[in-house]
Amino acid sequence: MALTPQNNDQFAREVDEELRREELRSFWQRWGIAVIAAIVLALAALAGWLWWQQHQVTQAGVQGEQFSKALESLGAQKTDAAKAPLAELATSDAAGYRAMAQFTQADILLQADDLKGAAAKFAAVAADGSLPQPYRDLALVRQTSAEFDTLKPAAVIDRLRGLATKDSPWFGSAGEMVGIAYMRLGRNAEAGKLFGEIAQAETVPETIRQRAVQLAGVLGVDAVDTDQEKKAA
Repeated sequence: MALTPQNNDQFAREVDEELRREELRSFWQRWGIAVIAAIVLALAALAGWLWWQQHQVTQAGVQGEQFSKALESLGAQKTDAAKAPLAELATSDAAGYRAMAQFTQADILLQADDLKGAAAKFAAVAADGSLPQPYRDLALVRQTSAEFDTLKPAAVIDRLRGLATKDSPWFGSAGEMVGIAYMRLGRNAEAGKLFGEIAQAETVPETIRQRAVQLAGVLGVDAVDTDQEKKAA
């Protein structure tokens, strides 16, 4: 019996649907396990990432509390009580808390007049490539300050030259040490120029600027008049 056009269309749809089901069965027979495994792995990775994020937040809260308690102990003159939490934080995976703990450890050593020990702590921060550059630069400045009397002037200049510039946030502290190192080498013209620039830098703390004015004056640079003219302009 011949099929009518309507029956032909229906037959074609049935054949097409059967082919699709067969293709789907073949696909799952060949790739089903791999697809399920990929989905499971993706879900496991997502769960792991979410857990890690939550873990990091929790750890940051715990470490923040540790650091706060250590500072409270130091404020109460209980240095020994602060040492253990600071030692633990100094090995933290959190860069910020690790650096702050090491800075605080160094400050404790400075208060005990252990300049060599403090310098070693600052040097560890300065050499830590995983820390943001501002932490490392500050550590280098403070390391140099702790070692200043034992360093050769040329070593001070080489170490801090890059930070003793007007666009550096450490211009005052680094520039002052470089300027004194210049004086010790008899390079008074360079020292006077640098102290004059420090005296005029409004971003430098006032106490450092005042010392710079005095040192510049000793070297024949009238930093007071120059600074006043700059402000008047």
